[in-house]
Amino acid sequence: MTEGDVPAVHALERLLFPIDAWPEQMFREEIRQSETRRYCVAEAEVPEGRRIVAYAGLMCVEPIADVQTIAVVPEYEGRGIGSALLTELIGEARRRGAEDVLLEVRADNPRAQALYRRFGFSHIHTRRHYYRDGADALIMQLPLGEAEPAPGVAPAPGAASEGENV
Repeated sequence: MTEGDVPAVHALERLLFPIDAWPEQMFREEIRQSETRRYCVAEAEVPEGRRIVAYAGLMCVEPIADVQTIAVVPEYEGRGIGSALLTELIGEARRRGAEDVLLEVRADNPRAQALYRRFGFSHIHTRRHYYRDGADALIMQLPLGEAEPAPGVAPAPGAASEGENV
């Protein structure tokens, strides 16, 4: 994700998470902290050119990495984009020496929970009434250690390198 991507990402954030949307400035501050953060976007070809259809971010302060955000535009769900972004974030956590990856997911979002379970995350705690609308958050953890990625969770073909879009 670049500074130039922020307005489009923020527009998606407001659309996808109207109650809990991050302010645009928060995205700007996050991407400026490259020593502890990694943010990426996924783009699709559309008649008007390229369009950001997903984004994700990771914070890593050894020994813990935390998935800050991951979102896919609904009409692009089910195409492996979320898996590619999560693969990139987990790879980045490994590159930065993290021992565990943590994340919060809405208790009422079974699709996202299933994605995380496929990657080997397990539910370790529930934060009651975490979201502004009162929904609970499930805290999930993926121990990295020396273990290889879960079966079927290989690096995404063409996974982005530093500063590239996914």
